[in-house]
Amino acid sequence: MSIETAKWCSTKVERSRHSKTYSLWSPYVAKYILNNLPQQKVSGSTMTYPLIRTARSFTGMALVILGLSTYGCGDTGTATQPAELGNLSVSAGDLQPTFTPAITSYTVQLPTDVLSTTITATPRVSGDTIRIDNQQVTSQTITLDSPGTEKSINIVVTETGTGGTSKSYTVQVKRASLTGNNSLANLTVSPGILAPEFDKSSVRYTVSVDNNIRSVTITPTLSDPAATMTVNGQPATSGQARAINLNAGNQVTTITIAVTAQDGSTQSYEVAVSSKPSNNLQGLTISPGTLAPAFRASGTGYTVNVSSGVGSVTIRPTLADTRATMTVNGQAATSGQSQTITLNPPGSPTIITIFVIVPDVLPKQYSVTVNRAALGGNSNLSALAVTPSPLDSPFSADDLSYTVNVDSSVGSVTVRPTLADPAATMTVNGQSTTSGQSRTIQLAGPNTTTSIPIVVTAQNGSRNTYLIVVNKAASTNNLLSALRVQVGNVTQTLVPSFNTNTSAYTVNVGADVPSVSVTATKADPNAAISGDLPNSGQATIQLDGPGTSKVVSIIVTAPNGTPKSYAVTINRAAPSSDNNLSALSVSQGSLTPIFAPDTLAYSMDVTSDISSINVAATKADSNAVISGSLPNSGQATVQLDGPGTSKVVSIIVTAANGISKTYAITVNRAAAPTPPAKPATAPDLITSDDSCPLILTSTLCFAGSNTDNITNVKKPGFSVPTPGTGETAKVYIKKTTGEEFPSASTPAGNTLIFRPNVDLPDGFYEVTYTLSNSVGESDKSPVMTPQLEINTTINN
Repeated sequence: MSIETAKWCSTKVERSRHSKTYSLWSPYVAKYILNNLPQQKVSGSTMTYPLIRTARSFTGMALVILGLSTYGCGDTGTATQPAELGNLSVSAGDLQPTFTPAITSYTVQLPTDVLSTTITATPRVSGDTIRIDNQQVTSQTITLDSPGTEKSINIVVTETGTGGTSKSYTVQVKRASLTGNNSLANLTVSPGILAPEFDKSSVRYTVSVDNNIRSVTITPTLSDPAATMTVNGQPATSGQARAINLNAGNQVTTITIAVTAQDGSTQSYEVAVSSKPSNNLQGLTISPGTLAPAFRASGTGYTVNVSSGVGSVTIRPTLADTRATMTVNGQAATSGQSQTITLNPPGSPTIITIFVIVPDVLPKQYSVTVNRAALGGNSNLSALAVTPSPLDSPFSADDLSYTVNVDSSVGSVTVRPTLADPAATMTVNGQSTTSGQSRTIQLAGPNTTTSIPIVVTAQNGSRNTYLIVVNKAASTNNLLSALRVQVGNVTQTLVPSFNTNTSAYTVNVGADVPSVSVTATKADPNAAISGDLPNSGQATIQLDGPGTSKVVSIIVTAPNGTPKSYAVTINRAAPSSDNNLSALSVSQGSLTPIFAPDTLAYSMDVTSDISSINVAATKADSNAVISGSLPNSGQATVQLDGPGTSKVVSIIVTAANGISKTYAITVNRAAAPTPPAKPATAPDLITSDDSCPLILTSTLCFAGSNTDNITNVKKPGFSVPTPGTGETAKVYIKKTTGEEFPSASTPAGNTLIFRPNVDLPDGFYEVTYTLSNSVGESDKSPVMTPQLEINTTINN
């Protein structure tokens, strides 16, 4: 078969896991086979034929021809891609070199403090298998327990197609070793300068500071941030400033910085801090007696007063610097050692000289003058104390004048003088006082001065007068102790309740209040009140119109001139619009409807005999005004018109703002009672009594016998209509001969049946009736017709 004729065959060539169908002899297939892959496999054969990537290679062409001759048209072929990784990554560390499928060897470097990393591998062709250290997984965590260790990982990717080719990759995981850097990168001290200048290889330094420096700040910085260090045994952070107290007595202070590297190796730096020499005394005491002024290192001159009986004193100087030396009155002395000095005769001073000597510094001289009192002539004090406030300057026997300043609230001071010569005498404010005895001196009011003389008399009569002037400050009290607002004699409510430290208040008063009385009480009587009140603190304040507010300003100025303002806002209510009644009642009956403030019209009925009623109306607002039929009090007796009339009681309520509302009570007085009207009809003989006896037949009775009012019943019944309420009926039965017969009634439905109380004799009768009430009796009704005839012979 020629190549030209083969292009119509439908043989298929496949690339493993990426299948494509071609006409085997298509020019495209030939080109693919010849140029695309270094190795081809034809499906259906176990042979793999190498191809050389040269255009239209003879060998390739031979393979094509061989394939056609072997398989013929309609067969398939498979092109296989070799197995390899498509990606390789690690969760921690740095993969080197950057992953490329063709590179098979890698390293991963982990920091010292990272123990593990996870390796993840992905095949280039989906479906290929991956084995990491002979386990079929795509990722694996590698753990290195110790710094400086490493581990090699083998990754194999295998083709899953028929070829089964594999490719191996190697990953070397290394954990960094611990460093051995135990040096400092920098070291500073403040105040002071390191000597020599800092160098990390130099471990010992010195610093010199002034002798008044009590601490320094040292700041060490590590070369390796992973290293650790301590300063004088205390853990420290790189670059952290640490304050170090210096040793007392000018002793050298050694500061040790110990640096420990990651690998545990250590190195120590030392800084020796020393103070410059001092020519000061640290202390100076003398006995007996007291230094004046009190000792301080910078003070070089002192005096001491002793009595005439003191022949020597003991002085004890102490050096501030152990490197210094000293002399006392020219004799070498040891720091802290007591020296006995013999005094000159009584009445003459003795000077004690102390020189402090240090190298390269001029000596410093301290002098103590001991004044020994003359015999019997010591009129000095050796001490003077005042409480609660001290003297303005330290006591000195030679200083005779002192000042003491106290607060305005201090009422007294206590003075305690001590004699230099116990044989002397003294008075305080003219009162004899023993040495060391306390005297209480009462002070005048604030902003005043009180002088307290202390007279000391020596045995020889000489005197010294010490004077203490106590200045009592002016009071700072600018507070009120009470505040009251009154309307008449009624105290109004302050909002909030009064508190001496609260400065703003509100008071609400009614619209009818034109003025209020304000009383303010000063906490300090010596303070001054101004503003809207005089200094007395009492005033009547006129208010503005209803519905307005007025601020009452009260300024309290303390004796020292400090002011404080209080303010009371008086709110005068606006005129009330309340024109309602809260209650309305009458004495003779009840109102219809029941009273309600919004109901204006009422009525009531009274009997005709009621000629007046008492009306009581109560205003809802006491400031409203009632008028009309009632006075402003709301109570009145109202006279009614005659019986059968109505009268309207008008109650006008006018609110404080002038708006009125009218309530009305219509009182209906019943008409005067009258006797009942004359009955319009006559009594009627009841049918049962207006008939023949039942023993007779109707043919025997004369005509009309049931309606002719002729009866043989001796107590016949007469019916009349039932009377109205309050009325009674009375039947009159009168024989034509003039005799009357009383009767009594019984109810029968809507009628009353009257029967005579006794049997009526035969004869003719007039029968009428009347109606009576509480007032009287009516005229008689018409006479019953036909005329009543009692005829007992009818039975015969």
